[in-house]
Amino acid sequence: MRSDSTAAAILPAPPKSKTVKKTTKLKPVISKKKTIVRDISWLSFNARVLQEAADTTVPLYERIRFLGIFSNNLDEFFRVRVATLKRMVAFGRSARMHMEENPELILDEIQSTVITQQQEFDRIWKEIEEELKHEHIFIRTEKHLNREQQKFVQNYFNDQVRTNIIPLMIESIPNLPYLRDKSIYLAVVLAKEDNSVRQTYALIEIPTTVLPRFLILPSKEGEHDIMLMEDVIRFNLPHIFSYFGYDKFSSSIIKVTRDAELDIDNDVATSLIHQLEKGIKARRKGKPVRFIYDSQIDPYILEFLIRRLGLSKKDNLLPGGRIHNFKDFMDFPDEVFTRERMRRKTIIHPLFQNVPSVMSVIREQDVMLHTPYHSFDTIIDLLREAAMDPLVTTIKITAYRLAKNSRIINALINAVRNGKQVVVVLELRARFDEEANLKWKERLEEEGVKVLYGVPGMKVHAKICVIKKRSGNSTVQYGFVSTGNLNERTAKVYGDHCLLTSDRGIMADINRIFRYLESPATMKRSSSNAPPSW
Repeated sequence: MRSDSTAAAILPAPPKSKTVKKTTKLKPVISKKKTIVRDISWLSFNARVLQEAADTTVPLYERIRFLGIFSNNLDEFFRVRVATLKRMVAFGRSARMHMEENPELILDEIQSTVITQQQEFDRIWKEIEEELKHEHIFIRTEKHLNREQQKFVQNYFNDQVRTNIIPLMIESIPNLPYLRDKSIYLAVVLAKEDNSVRQTYALIEIPTTVLPRFLILPSKEGEHDIMLMEDVIRFNLPHIFSYFGYDKFSSSIIKVTRDAELDIDNDVATSLIHQLEKGIKARRKGKPVRFIYDSQIDPYILEFLIRRLGLSKKDNLLPGGRIHNFKDFMDFPDEVFTRERMRRKTIIHPLFQNVPSVMSVIREQDVMLHTPYHSFDTIIDLLREAAMDPLVTTIKITAYRLAKNSRIINALINAVRNGKQVVVVLELRARFDEEANLKWKERLEEEGVKVLYGVPGMKVHAKICVIKKRSGNSTVQYGFVSTGNLNERTAKVYGDHCLLTSDRGIMADINRIFRYLESPATMKRSSSNAPPSW
């Protein structure tokens, strides 16, 4: 969910020569009042993402990614906004006094809107599955494997999967373990064909944090067969539970979404870092705000889980299809697609093609990059160049969200090792990236980077950078002002803009911001009596 960016998720413009297939339009939910409730408005935004997935002129691979973006957005919506509304319902009358609408009515409208959108999602996915078949790409289940594939899946399970799963025999556990947010579980019913023993229930967490969600199977020439991790496990259920004596199995995917809002107070005696660490731990056991399940699930295990989780009909119990956690489809295997079914590759901006120095170009003129159409590598190249250039003395940069294996961080660390002064304003309160940013903080500080954590009472969303370089007896400054995040992975998906510049006026403004971020109290005192002399 791009709540931290001024740019929405966009994708390649469709070719004008093709016509767009008519799809079911999602009706915007509009309040009778002149204003639309914020949370309902957000659902309308996500509906536009779904419309991109429905657009048949968008490359097939990108349509699948749009479904993944839609799913990921909706997860975060429930974890934060729906969770907040549920808290307001719990507060009762005192909460309604601060809202124009009754939070219970908003939750009812969210429920009906999400169900409608889910139906459209399912329709689009079925359509995409048919198009995949036309491209000779097949998603195989445990019931549709030939002998060679069965042996392959069995070996893969034994070599890679078996040691990464431990079934929970949930009927024998007094307190049902906390089901992880963001994870999906296989709810399994174990029985005997002759009904000689009572059926029992188990849960298996799908280990997508350590293994890929998709397994490419041996296939006929010209075809590509793909299997989901949960179906690999389904195929091996008799092997997993062999020592229990069961010979009949049914299984369905379930998913719990939890309240993930952090409670950060203004207690000056408690550091922000300590509050975040405490909040992250509490988030892992947040109250359930949504329970999703395969509509074909065994009704007895469904009733059992709802009861053990302490859920009710007001807790967004949402039936769906066979597949959940569709956000993983943002990483659908791209090697199975022809070039025509993929988005056109990003290009290096013409001014930076075959040039040895990024700084030499922006010394002469400003350059605007537009990702994902222009390559994000230019920004990384700028920082790498600054890290190596012996005449560069200082790099200052802000960061909000970073890639898992960030080349931005790598460049900054190498700048320090090369004797540069490096200052990073790292916004620790980037929603759902708090834990990652705390780790980046430790890594940067270990390497000698000066890390600032932002300003109390505000979030630093700005993506700015200043690089100071000696030039004779003077100093030349380079840098950028950007939307989006310094994340090379998401820069391939989201539409953002980055102005690379050495303009003295712009660099003066960037320096002014950094002076404030480095010493906000001093800047406030100076501005209370006279205009600041920055």
